[in-house]
Amino acid sequence: KNSSDIRKLFRKEFNLENDEILLLQIGSGFRTKGLDRSLRAIAALPIKLKSKIKFFVIGQDDPSEYISQAQKLNIADIVTFFSGRDDIPKFLQGADVLLHPSYAENTGGVILEALVAGLPSIVTDVCGYANYVKEAQAGILINSPYAQNTFNRNLEEILLADKLILRNNGINFSNTADIYDMPIKAVDVIDQVIKEMDKKNWMDKVE
Repeated sequence: KNSSDIRKLFRKEFNLENDEILLLQIGSGFRTKGLDRSLRAIAALPIKLKSKIKFFVIGQDDPSEYISQAQKLNIADIVTFFSGRDDIPKFLQGADVLLHPSYAENTGGVILEALVAGLPSIVTDVCGYANYVKEAQAGILINSPYAQNTFNRNLEEILLADKLILRNNGINFSNTADIYDMPIKAVDVIDQVIKEMDKKNWMDKVE
């Protein structure tokens, strides 16, 4: 099936109307991934825009703290939690924007997955792969130091943007850029450093 068929089937499965906007956040460790930031940003949206929002959160973590937060923010009815899934690609195809406002993250593999799927993203610059979103012009990069008001404004901005352009930018970038070799290159660099350290230790022993 092509991506548009997958999207249609997905949105039918989860009873999403054509004019509803699905926000998606993926990753275990809700605290580190900045789920509290996402909930506050959604709650801050203008009423008319917020009325069209659905928010799916996927991750192996205890959601009770965030269910409580959503209730206090009066958005509990638009938030759905899923434990770990083995069908993430169809969520990436069915959603409209990925939220990834992490407090800290070495890489952020889901950012690359979103680019490949053509899913526009909002990411914090502390994620290792975050800069690809800016390079691809496939979403919004939130610069440090983090400010909730900035994220709130960025979320509204991306929801009103032409997401088809962002989608195509992400797909085109992932088809041409050297994003897949990054983990391999990182491993090569680490291996080289270890070899250099071992060599130095051996030389120290000889001396």
